[in-house]
Formats: sequence, C-alpha cells, structure tokens
Amino acid sequence: MIRYIARCLPLILALTLHAEGPRSHRLYVCGMESKGYVVGAKLPPSGLFLYQPPVWRQLGFNHPTINALTYNPRDPNTLYIAAGNGCIRSTDAGKTWRILTSWQMTEIQDVALDSLNPTQILIALPDGIGYSDDDGRTWTHRDNGLPRKFVQAVKADRTRDRRFVAGTETGIYVSEDSAQHWLPTGAPGSMITAIQQSPAQPALWMATTQQGGLFLSKDNARSFDKAENIPADQALYNVALHPQDANIAAVCGWHLGIRISQDQGKTWQDRTPGLPSNHIWRVAFDPGRKERLWASVHEEAVFYSDDLGLTWTRAGLEGSIVRDFAFVPEARQ
Repeated sequence: MIRYIARCLPLILALTLHAEGPRSHRLYVCGMESKGYVVGAKLPPSGLFLYQPPVWRQLGFNHPTINALTYNPRDPNTLYIAAGNGCIRSTDAGKTWRILTSWQMTEIQDVALDSLNPTQILIALPDGIGYSDDDGRTWTHRDNGLPRKFVQAVKADRTRDRRFVAGTETGIYVSEDSAQHWLPTGAPGSMITAIQQSPAQPALWMATTQQGGLFLSKDNARSFDKAENIPADQALYNVALHPQDANIAAVCGWHLGIRISQDQGKTWQDRTPGLPSNHIWRVAFDPGRKERLWASVHEEAVFYSDDLGLTWTRAGLEGSIVRDFAFVPEARQ
C-alpha cells in the first residue's frame, strides 16, 4: 500500500496543480531571421526569443540552431532547449544558460522531461536517444529497439511516469520503462517530424511525417491510424492540439499551408488564405486565448489569428524561420 501511494503522489500533485485554475503564460520562440542571409556573413538575430507585445526580445547570444524548448512543470523558470551544441538549461527563465551535455551528444532535435518525475530527461539525437535520470548531470544512450537511430521528436506522457513516445525515421515508438526498451506502435517506415499529446484529452496523440501523412491515436499512443483528407505526399512539419478543446487540431507543412480540424481529425479545412505563403514551419494554439492560433510562415514573419485561422495578423520576427513555439506558465508565487 505504501508503495502504491508513493507511486501515485506525482499524479496527485499534477492533478492538484491543474485544479488550481488557469495560469498566464510566457511565449518563447526558437528560430532565426534567415531571409537574405549569405553563408559567411554576420549571423542575423537567431536563437531564443520572448514575446513582450508588441516586440520580441532575444534572450542570450545568437544561436543558429535551437530546435525545441520545454520546461520543468514543477518550476517553470527552469527551461531546457534542444540546440545544435547540446541540451542547454536555464534556471532563471532564460537570463543565463548552461550546457548539460558533452561533445558526444550534439545536434539535439528535441527534449522532454518526465512530467511526473522531471529529473528524468530525454533528448532526441541523430544517433539515438540520450537519457539522464539526475537532471542532466550524467547521460547515457537508451535506444534499444530502434532499428535506425535518427530521432526527430520525443515526448513524455503527461499522465504516466517513465513513459515516453519517440518519432524516428522508421515510425513511432513507445517506451514504458524510462527509455530502456522501445516498441513500435505506428506509422511504420515513415519519417516522423513531430508528435503531440492532447492537453485536453491525454489519450489523443497526433504525429506528422515527412511524406507519409498525419497519424492519430486515441488509445494513448498504443496504436496509430492515418488521418483522412491530409495529403501523404507532402512534408508535414508539425501538429498542434488545442489546450482546452480536444476536438480542435491544426497541422501545417510545406505546400500544405495550414489545415484545421474541429472534429478530432475526421475533416480538415484550409486556413492558409490570408497568409503570404503556404510554406509553414510551425503552428501553435495559445493557452490564454481560446481561438488564437500562431503560425510561422517561411522567411516572412510570425502571424496570429483570433478566429482559428479565418483571418491573420502579422506579429513580427520578419524574415524568420521558427522551429518551435513554447508556452511556459508563469511561476506561482
């Protein structure tokens, strides 16, 4: 009984924090202003940006390859970024940074923390998966069961400790034991570009692919089916699931533009009109505004819509490529 209670404590804590009510968020962007850049020239503004309406404030030094950002759910001032030179952490909301990994683990594609035990960190690597169980002090490879090692995306199951989902160049894999073993669960043979778990309905997952279409799971990533009406011959870059309404999702890609579903992926509507291009890097729903959708248009700017993509407003970062939108809760006092 004592062991059972101890195992349930992290979930009880997570549910308690959720029950305390909505929190305001900080919006971070990982990207660079790349339009017109010539190799060898001075690097344009790049790296991590914080949105302080109506401007974006760059944090830290210029960094050409920051691919993703996540945060410690128990301390939102502690941020982790997946960067070209390693996994980097800040404990003061982005003012100062420290590289956690060595030269043996670079070109990080994604980073995930066990949401119920955030001292466990996983990073997606070109040659497998890196794992730390001591908050980044030491690292090992944990990719047993992955037939090919390139990993583009990794996410932690928000409802279960030690459970992770990875997107590789041969499909989607799940681990139930802190990445010690991986088993295939969907999209076999497809290059996975992004994976998301629904904040509103944890059993719902979606994953995008390079040229295999969009895949959906309604059984907590145990199996995946291909979505209807999403082309399987185009590069899809990411999918966003609405933070409050499990029926709403957005997917984007190169030539695809932006598509919105309001019925858990059964049907999709084109919401690209009003944007200057159908080359879209990222989309994200704003947790503070129910109908606000953010989008990054290739080397144009960041845009937002307050009506789920029916109309769009230009929001800065001109000439940019955005690799991630990250909404981080304000730390509770």
